Amino acid sequence: MAHETAGGVGDLPAFTAEVRAFLDAHAAAGGEGAGRGEGKASAWGTGDDRVAYFSSDPPEVEKRKIQEARDWQRTRYENGFGWITGPGEYGGRGLTPVHEMVYNAVEAEYGVPDTGVLSVVGLGMIGPTILAHARPHVKDRWLPEMYRGDAIACQLFSEPEAGSDLASVQTRAVRDGDTWVVGGQKVWTSVAHHSRIGLALTRTDPDAPKHKGITAFLVDMTLPGVEVRPLRQMTGGSDFNEVFLNEVRVPDDHRLGEVNGGWTVALTTLMNERATVGGDDGGPAAGALSPERLAAVMRATWTLDDHGVRGRVAELLADVMATDHLNARARRSMRAGVTPGPEMSVSKLMYAQNLTRAAHLVTDVFGPRAIADSGEWGTYAWSELLLATPALRILGGTEEIMKNILAERVLGLPREPGIDTRSPFRELRRSGSGKETA
Repeated sequence: MAHETAGGVGDLPAFTAEVRAFLDAHAAAGGEGAGRGEGKASAWGTGDDRVAYFSSDPPEVEKRKIQEARDWQRTRYENGFGWITGPGEYGGRGLTPVHEMVYNAVEAEYGVPDTGVLSVVGLGMIGPTILAHARPHVKDRWLPEMYRGDAIACQLFSEPEAGSDLASVQTRAVRDGDTWVVGGQKVWTSVAHHSRIGLALTRTDPDAPKHKGITAFLVDMTLPGVEVRPLRQMTGGSDFNEVFLNEVRVPDDHRLGEVNGGWTVALTTLMNERATVGGDDGGPAAGALSPERLAAVMRATWTLDDHGVRGRVAELLADVMATDHLNARARRSMRAGVTPGPEMSVSKLMYAQNLTRAAHLVTDVFGPRAIADSGEWGTYAWSELLLATPALRILGGTEEIMKNILAERVLGLPREPGIDTRSPFRELRRSGSGKETA
């Protein structure tokens, strides 16, 4: 479904009025879900006290929420707001990232379903990669389905021995005529158990250096040989999965980019991943970084006049403000038509650190009430965020890798020693095993 495109950023008042008219007709102002967590439940003892980054809903609740997300995404799409920056031939509006930010800001005032299961990975990372690298008929097939809410997508990148060092993927793809036979294992794959398609990195030339022998494919998750096994997290949910690819036959026309050119495809996805993870919309977790919520915690624990706690809160909020300004700088760059540089990598790093510090701060002042469910409002609710903090420092690029990237590419420091980018992949050895990787 194509939609008329408006002009540049000068038309923002008219676009804002259009957005508000749409939301007034299809959503409840200030209803459940409004505010995206900003200042949420600042009145102590009222409303939803949950502070979480990952889902831990029972299966039946999760299923209902996913259907609500699909339905709301379809409503957006059919009214011209499903892919605001996308091309018109795929149902997009062809507008700027600033228009998308305006829409998100206005929608945050309304009670609408959380569409993170669709948008964080699929629409935020995989969709732009398909647009940039897929063949025309693949774009025609999958992009409208994704942005209409019909097809959820996942990212089949990380492996048991290729997490931080993504270029060390060992999942093999061997050509057989017009198809490729794919075999291997992926892990920590978000929403794979709900996904229709997955973007997979595979090893197609073990005799090439590790960055040069990778090819990317769009894999239909319903193909024979695809097995998804959810992983139970200590938060109680199962957002992540391990995916086994057992001799899966993928058509060559679903290859993204050139043969052995998959690293370029991966970089497209990773660039969008930094922007998505580093954003300031963290659902219920966003309340953990609001001054109102933190002040409510301090009042409830009689620490409002504790100089040590006040100092920690002040330092945290200063870093939150700095991160917000960094995101604003990226928005200004996009408004000027400039692709943001390292801002989003720094933002991702800071967002994870800020949430981690908030969780540790609050659990320090709550003490045992944060880890034992006494029934007291607003205390044990923070345990989900606390248990998620190790993952926050890994997902979207580990802290160590992000710091190396910023040190080498922004500060110009010497490269990390020991990274072999010239030897054939099959001659490289697994870390600590002494065995060949291929």
